[in-house]
Amino acid sequence: MSLARVHNFSVSLDGFGTGEGISRDAYFGHAGERLHEWMFATAWAVEGGGGGVDDAFVRRHDQGFGAEIMGAGKFGFPGWHEDPDWRGAWGPNPPFHSPVFVLTHHVRPPIEMEGGTTFHFTDAAPAEALATAKDAAGGEDVRIGGGATVIREFLAAGLIDYMHVAVVPIVLGRGVRLWDGLEALERDFTIEATSSPSGVTHLTFTRA
Repeated sequence: MSLARVHNFSVSLDGFGTGEGISRDAYFGHAGERLHEWMFATAWAVEGGGGGVDDAFVRRHDQGFGAEIMGAGKFGFPGWHEDPDWRGAWGPNPPFHSPVFVLTHHVRPPIEMEGGTTFHFTDAAPAEALATAKDAAGGEDVRIGGGATVIREFLAAGLIDYMHVAVVPIVLGRGVRLWDGLEALERDFTIEATSSPSGVTHLTFTRA
């Protein structure tokens, strides 16, 4: 059965999945790249990078997925819908290699990219978007790619089967929090924690 999964979603110690002040030149606002430095220090990202726990988790990002759902804020900076030439922040060959469903109020025709990625733009509710993505995934799982608002909405709707959150040892103080409104979420999942020498704590949530 196709599952809805979150992988490698980084939050700060105070639960923020992105910073404040997001713009075309500051994709994660005042957080910069600090939430994701742990990924880019691994052997997956760079020759000679570290192995171990961080590398093992980051490599699972691409395993077993046939489609992705992401929010408008992940696809582009605020106001991207006003730029008809905007095709995402990943260049001509995005790393998804599958259908990607962008949740947005500003629907536009699909965009076909190199490497098998096609961006579809939809104003659907979470359950409807997930049903569409599962149909497109060909029996494989659907990655709920973020940002924090989208993951929170899917969690609140009870639609996430598995989630990996990397808690990074920084304090942002402001931005978009993942956990707001999700009181007692832990009752719905079996939760495990794995610590890394990098200071990152990897939390996995498996629906009970």
